[in-house]
Amino acid sequence: MNRRDFLQSASAAALASTTIARAATPAVKPIRLGVIGAGSRGQEDLRQFLRVPGVSVEAICDIYPPRYEQVNRLAGKTVPATANHHELLARTDLDAILIASPVGLHAEHVIATAKTGRPIYGEKALGFTVEDNHNILAEVTRHKVLFQIGHEYRYASWAQEAIRRVHAGDIGTPTHIYAYWHRNGDWRRTVPQPDPGGKLEHLINWRLYRESSGGLGTELGSHHIDMANWVFGEQPQSVIGTNSICRYHDGRTVGDNVQAVFSYSQGRRLVFSSITDNAKLGCELWIYGTEGSVQITIEDATFYFEKKKLSNSPDDSVGKTVVERGVVTGASYSTAGEMPYRGPGEKVVTATSEDPTLAAVRSFTEAVRGEHEIFADVHCGFRAAIACSVAHDAVFEENKMSIPSAKI
Repeated sequence: MNRRDFLQSASAAALASTTIARAATPAVKPIRLGVIGAGSRGQEDLRQFLRVPGVSVEAICDIYPPRYEQVNRLAGKTVPATANHHELLARTDLDAILIASPVGLHAEHVIATAKTGRPIYGEKALGFTVEDNHNILAEVTRHKVLFQIGHEYRYASWAQEAIRRVHAGDIGTPTHIYAYWHRNGDWRRTVPQPDPGGKLEHLINWRLYRESSGGLGTELGSHHIDMANWVFGEQPQSVIGTNSICRYHDGRTVGDNVQAVFSYSQGRRLVFSSITDNAKLGCELWIYGTEGSVQITIEDATFYFEKKKLSNSPDDSVGKTVVERGVVTGASYSTAGEMPYRGPGEKVVTATSEDPTLAAVRSFTEAVRGEHEIFADVHCGFRAAIACSVAHDAVFEENKMSIPSAKI
């Protein structure tokens, strides 16, 4: 683990231990929030921000006017609105900016905001293209802007505790991570009709088109890539993968399924799968170590441990024959002990199970108030997003592609 990740892990533990106490503090510095991108994710972020004492929303920017009234209902007041992010950023009554626009617009919006010096809560992925990610990192760093990326599971108490235990050696040496985000649905949103020229289709369903979306690997897989980076203490070095349109032949140009393998140093791997026609596995991440495994979901975490050997001596079955079901065979072909473990495992217990998005935006608000540093910072965002940007091309070309590191 490098020094930054070590310090971030320590910071996360401190944040988890003080969340309840800080939430109860009666006197807080007001934080006036501006929002760029008030779609579904932006509204969910805003909903959670408004649960944090002292936070108010004072302006929004969105190019789709129906979002204005939706935000007004959330805020319980009429919020000044514009379709031009420069107009929003020219205001003098905003303390911080939430950016939740489509990923293809992140570079434009984040860089413009960074130049104002205001703190930014930016939704993942950090940037769309490799160039976007380098440019965002450079500008945020140049202007010394307080920036938090929306990898909210870094703030989930059960994920923090699980990964703390992994780093402490509870499952031995972690070597492989298998991550899934499986759904049964077309990932499409309803578009008002009529829609001449398909303008609203591409505005509302931007996630379905290659020119504006990284597809399932970015929109969903970025969370798992970030967690793998957290576990392994580095970003991946290369990726190979595939995608296809298997079920939803509806004009989309990104796959309705994707599978990718990300390579880390020392031969370690992250295997990611997302499909949209079967939800059996849901959203989960398995960390496999030499002495055990841990399953992390969007609600909890559970440890499982390898069966203990009877002694410390080498396995004396190697090279010998065994009888199984009346058949004499080599020990390497024996299926004994290879049925999946079906026990309850060891559930991770934490003092709080606060919604991860609420925990993330609360932590950002505290950082804006000067109470602590950012945990999921711009470097964290870069390491996940640069992998997503390269994977976006790799799964179409089905070639192994190298993932560049930060230039600064």
